[in-house]
Amino acid sequence: MAPSAEIYATAELVFRREHGRIIASLIRLCGSFDRAEEAMQEAFAAALTNWSARGLPANPAAWITTAAYRKLIDTRRRERTRREKQVELEQEAMPSTTEEPAGPGDPLSALPDDRLRLIFTCCHPALNREAQIALTLRTLGGLTTNEIARAFLVPEPTLAQRLVRAKRKIQDAHIPYEVPAEDRLDERRAAVQAVIYLIFNEGYLATSGSTLIRQELCAEAIRLARMLCEVDTPEPESFGLLALMLLHDSRRHARTDDAGMLVTLEDQDRALWDREQIGEGRALVEAALRRGLIGPYQLQAAIAAVHAGAESAEATDWRQIAALYGELAQIDPQPVVLLNRAVAIGMSEGPQRGLALIEALRSLDNYHLLHAARADLLRRLGSRQAAAEAYRRALALTANGVERAYLGRRLAAL
Repeated sequence: MAPSAEIYATAELVFRREHGRIIASLIRLCGSFDRAEEAMQEAFAAALTNWSARGLPANPAAWITTAAYRKLIDTRRRERTRREKQVELEQEAMPSTTEEPAGPGDPLSALPDDRLRLIFTCCHPALNREAQIALTLRTLGGLTTNEIARAFLVPEPTLAQRLVRAKRKIQDAHIPYEVPAEDRLDERRAAVQAVIYLIFNEGYLATSGSTLIRQELCAEAIRLARMLCEVDTPEPESFGLLALMLLHDSRRHARTDDAGMLVTLEDQDRALWDREQIGEGRALVEAALRRGLIGPYQLQAAIAAVHAGAESAEATDWRQIAALYGELAQIDPQPVVLLNRAVAIGMSEGPQRGLALIEALRSLDNYHLLHAARADLLRRLGSRQAAAEAYRRALALTANGVERAYLGRRLAAL
């Protein structure tokens, strides 16, 4: 019997919500990224078959976890290797003799939470930065190779090879599966923060598909950032990162309309913003900045806080935002930072000034938001034909359906 649409939807929902927790626990138990991924894939395939015949279980996530654990046990028995791990696997596997866990409650909640440990393993200094981030996004976040490749602006085959080499390096170098001691946190902290923020960004602005927001990824990134703050309390940048994500996520309900269409920051209904998240985010960034060790995430959070404090788009303090981007560019002169600074200057000093700065960012020619920002400033100047050309270029570089619809509306309005 072919799986129904409901069964496919349930399996996909479980994958998005619980992938990180399940795969992290499997890696801890078997010590192999590839074996854990294989067991999880087999468990999901078995779920589609079993659920089609018997109906959906009461707890789909726990069912898949049980099945994945048993796949690992079966593999160990067949290979007859590393027998000491089999005892641990059998002790941690669900005790039920059926495919569905017995008894009330959520067995997942009883499992050790291995996700932060997995992030630090993936961010070991033996791996280069691109491999660290890509491996964690693929393994912990459950993003596809294509999604990560788009986030890195690299070809998909390049990213796939990067993942293969990273997993081989972890295995060959016997990299331990642990949160490092405090005296070794510095060497991995920046990579861990970057991983969490990239997970959030993929959820906040999906690189492809028909929806703009994948809230489960945003929630996962925020949860991981909270865990990082608990583990790494002296580090203000971790608190700045958490504040930044909370302030961005506070606008989630205003970013699309009832039809699922994109609503830009300028046109959002600010009554829909989550004031509780805004309050927490502003308090976090203010406390982090008072420590005097200012970093990029704290400055970005400060910028988001200025937006959050404006009662209307017209009341936005663009000069302060441009000044903060200037400070950010001093310590993190990435092209995307310079693009955002150019937009802020265009809003505070005039579109012509912003356009001049954007024209200098040649390295971002294949980045759709550069052309969208350029189009908007041209539109404000009244250069309709040039704006239309810029919108067409942005459309050609955009895979997300909601963004494409928005850019198409802007183009049609010209």
